[in-house]
Amino acid sequence: MSHQLDADERDAMPDSQFAFPRLRKEPLNDASHVRNAIARFDQVRDATDAERREAFDRIRRAAKKFDVEMTAERWQDLGKPSNK
Repeated sequence: MSHQLDADERDAMPDSQFAFPRLRKEPLNDASHVRNAIARFDQVRDATDAERREAFDRIRRAAKKFDVEMTAERWQDLGKPSNK
């Protein structure tokens, strides 16, 4: 079950639990947050292409762990509306 992270919970999370560790953006601690990270990927500002590639890999691993469907094959496609 997912819940909104409060500031203390978020602050207590290690950088490694975020899709973008340097920015501490998009936590990947449960299925709901993984879905949010997928949906908001292209809204994250100040991330380099290298950070986006790494974040994509982290999100893909978290999606698999939490059984979240992820159809994007490339980081450039994340957060964009699907063509279905």
